[in-house]
Amino acid sequence: MGVRFGLLGAGRIGKVHARAIAANPDATLVAVADPLDQAAREISGRYGCDIRTIDAIEAAADIDAVVICTPTDTHADLIERFARGGKAIFCEKPIDLDVPRVEACLKVVAAEKATLMVGFNRRFDPHFMAVRRAIDDGAIGKVEMVNIISRDPGPPPAEYITRSGGIFRDMTIHDFDMARFLLGEEPVRVAASASVLVDPQIGALGDYDSISVILTTASGRQCVISNSRRATYGYDQRIEVHGSSGMVAAENQRPVSIEVANAKGYTRPPLHDFFMTRYLDAYAHEIAVFIATVKTGGPASPSGADGLAALRLADAALKAAASGMTVDV
Repeated sequence: MGVRFGLLGAGRIGKVHARAIAANPDATLVAVADPLDQAAREISGRYGCDIRTIDAIEAAADIDAVVICTPTDTHADLIERFARGGKAIFCEKPIDLDVPRVEACLKVVAAEKATLMVGFNRRFDPHFMAVRRAIDDGAIGKVEMVNIISRDPGPPPAEYITRSGGIFRDMTIHDFDMARFLLGEEPVRVAASASVLVDPQIGALGDYDSISVILTTASGRQCVISNSRRATYGYDQRIEVHGSSGMVAAENQRPVSIEVANAKGYTRPPLHDFFMTRYLDAYAHEIAVFIATVKTGGPASPSGADGLAALRLADAALKAAASGMTVDV
């Protein structure tokens, strides 16, 4: 029998996960819950699932697992509810914006022996996975330096900024997880610089829109992260890993990978416009891995501990940017 899902949240990321679940032969989307009736009806109409309340999904005997795509400030409470309710849990990052709250939530998950996977989808991107395989295969020797560039096409609306926890906890947290994924060692020191260069309103709301971070491990391995809320040329997603005997890189991806050459020069199509298309394969793969984890009862990865580690790096980077000092993790 396939894994039977309840989807909590029918917004932008909820639609992405609904598509991944519906396309997987080992899964069934049974129900969706969202306070906005139109959003829930759109998913219900497209995939033939029920519209239910969160309470009904929690109590349902015909649902094995939930995907939490609700606002961040609801994540920890929902994880605890469904852990106690005996459901397997996939939760979009972050678990919470507060480290002690995440720690308390993970204690409940452990006590209930619940399955919890955190949605760091970039680990499942086929290009980034190929970079990791090259590292594991010894193709570049020992990892020494990592560069991660992640720039959004444009800033989110003000109401999102006020609930997001800021750029380090919302946007860079993906890159903190990717840094851990590629470095092979835990960062122990963080230096950061942050500015408002894109939209003054972001600064007025107490956040930044342009940041640079340097992570250093105990052995001296380094990762440099560059984030911006504006890239006029599309969704900019690149990584490079330099090692003792070589380098491996994943370049930007395009919906169509062609190159045209003529008298005007060489041209290529534009980049993906945002994460919903750039990481479509990654979302499908991470849901497939979660389904396999639920069916086998094996350990989930990325785990709640991975989510906590990335949040600790985000907090350290925010402190480093505000103080101008290097911060120990």
